[in-house]
Amino acid sequence: MSYSKLKICLMLLPLSILMAVFFIGLINGVMESFGVFPAAGLTKLTFSYYQEVFQDSGLTASLLLSLYISLTASVFAVAAGVLVSTAATVGGLARSKFFQIVKLPVIVPHTVCALLMLNLFSQSGLLARIAFQIGLIQNQEEFLSIMFDKNSFGIILAYLWKEIPFVILVVVTVMANINGSLGEAAQNLGASKWKVFINVTLPLCLPSIATSFIIIFAYSFGAYELPFLLGATQPKALPVQAYVEYIYPDLAHRPYAMVLNSIMIVFTVFISYFYYRLESRLKRTGGKNEPA
Repeated sequence: MSYSKLKICLMLLPLSILMAVFFIGLINGVMESFGVFPAAGLTKLTFSYYQEVFQDSGLTASLLLSLYISLTASVFAVAAGVLVSTAATVGGLARSKFFQIVKLPVIVPHTVCALLMLNLFSQSGLLARIAFQIGLIQNQEEFLSIMFDKNSFGIILAYLWKEIPFVILVVVTVMANINGSLGEAAQNLGASKWKVFINVTLPLCLPSIATSFIIIFAYSFGAYELPFLLGATQPKALPVQAYVEYIYPDLAHRPYAMVLNSIMIVFTVFISYFYYRLESRLKRTGGKNEPA
């Protein structure tokens, strides 16, 4: 083996070891979800844990809640992010230093975001105290409760605060570059700004928009922090419920947690496959400035 090949192998070795450990853990978790967990005296392959999970209305509610939170947060985050990116591009603010402040929430940890939401929007938070002081409410309990509610408005609001800037970060640079090159060419040929945006800028930005949506959806579906800190007691989001099942004192209960984790893995794989197909389709239909 030549020195250059040996160097490449050594550089890839840490990542290869990490990926090997990850896949071993993944396979072990999947086997546990099928009832093979020798540490708890379980050695027989069975589908009964999956059947029990899907027959349990509480666990099904957790799955539906996670889907509702991730889908709602992703749709509104992408819609708002694209609107802000459009306004900044058309208004010439996309490249200004002041506009970069909008992207700051991206670097804020989700746990800090949860504390911020509690300090602002809880019934003992800043807005409730201000509303009480100016006479809008008679006591702080009258303030609209969006934290720990069954509709998960607090969780969705926290995701929006975090993910709208992420969409802007992904989309606005692409949009500004397209608008500044192809957009100007289209305007010189007589197209209005609105037609340039609809027929040139937006179609070429679709891959970036789709990418940001899928990343947000996949992350919020499997995220633990915000649903744990801001969610209602029942039903719990799927990642929180999986953790509850995992720390159950009886080790024989562990396969239920692994079933929930396997469900999240399947959704993640499906989303990745959907992204791959969508990107391929956008390339074929001219969503990117590439030959079909």
